[in-house]
Amino acid sequence: MAARIDTVGEARPLDQRLAQTRALSVGLVASLSDADATIQPHPDASPAKWHLAHTTWFFETFVLRDHVAGYRPFDPAFAFLFNSYYEAEGARHARDRRGMLSRPSLTQVIAWRGAVDEALEAAMPNLPPAALALIELGIHHEQQHQELLLTDILAAFAENPVDPAVWPIPRAEPAPLAKAIGWQPGRDGIVSIGHDPADGFAFDCEGPRHPLLLRPHAIADRPITNAEWQSFIDDGGYSDPTHWLSDGWAWVKRERIEAPLYWRRDGEGGWLGFALDGVHPLHPAAAVTHISFYEADAFARWAGARLPTEAEWESAAEGLDPAAGNQLDHAGPVRPRAASRSNSPGQMFGDVWEWTGSAFLPYPGFRPAAGAVGEYNGKFMSGQAVLKGASCATPRGHSRASYRNFFYPWQRWQFTGVRLAKDL
Repeated sequence: MAARIDTVGEARPLDQRLAQTRALSVGLVASLSDADATIQPHPDASPAKWHLAHTTWFFETFVLRDHVAGYRPFDPAFAFLFNSYYEAEGARHARDRRGMLSRPSLTQVIAWRGAVDEALEAAMPNLPPAALALIELGIHHEQQHQELLLTDILAAFAENPVDPAVWPIPRAEPAPLAKAIGWQPGRDGIVSIGHDPADGFAFDCEGPRHPLLLRPHAIADRPITNAEWQSFIDDGGYSDPTHWLSDGWAWVKRERIEAPLYWRRDGEGGWLGFALDGVHPLHPAAAVTHISFYEADAFARWAGARLPTEAEWESAAEGLDPAAGNQLDHAGPVRPRAASRSNSPGQMFGDVWEWTGSAFLPYPGFRPAAGAVGEYNGKFMSGQAVLKGASCATPRGHSRASYRNFFYPWQRWQFTGVRLAKDL
């Protein structure tokens, strides 16, 4: 049976949420061979096996090693192999060489996970509050890696010319047409954004909550669709430099970009898309995905609009249900779904992460968390753009209005899309 998230949010006991999160990760790789789980398609991605191991290293290191007297690591060599970027934890295997780790095998990694899970279960009744807080952080950290695991599996399978499917399930969905974009006036004047500690868990980069000024603006009531993106292509969007930022145009020319990642022509003037369930015709009403910040910005300029700022997006999403929409509930095919004519104008979570025009920078008064976990977000506040919302690969209950996803402007292997904004 596929691992499934039965409820969302933080209402369940911590031990139940930990167990379900850990089980879902294993469920996501159930159909993979050891070779599938070992390959690394490009330096920005990691092998599926590495994601399973790194999240286990996190719990073993920061909870069991540091808070359980007498704990002995499952294998001392794993600390070098599966540390990601924590300088405080010492030397580590090079990121771009993770695909060379044929050993430990997928079976051995899953055995390590089981041993760590048993140790966590036994230790939890006696752990101090600081360790329980690290388990909370570790759950959310693993949920991030569940989404990365799916996007990296997709990237790996896309390199195979026989177009394998992780979950070869035929698509059988209606073909609704997306309604025309509606524009919702945004809040203006002094607003507050950022996480309120009274609302529960958040990553350190989501705060402190602070006031800022919003000018009159409107935000689209849905993301841009495949059909609308095809119009951009048909109008020469990728060949007209007037739509593009200088760095974006240089990227288009250098990489010979002509369409979103995983799009391919079907030979009859249409487009196919490669996804976790194989190659299928692109649904015209589904949200376009696997686009870079450069592409999102160029499309917005072509459409006579712009990207929303992080504050505009967050203020529009406050009070909405972040667990609504098309998000990850169980191991199985994930992809943006076709929007219906009656899709809710208040739906801002699910399907695709949405690029904003805002840089990933610290909020006023931001201080990284103490210790090695303080390296988690703050040191990446350079040259990256913020995305908001959640995607079809985001575990349901993981996101919130204040959540700050971030990637470099040329990266597009994630489930990234675009929602437009405009000045009023």
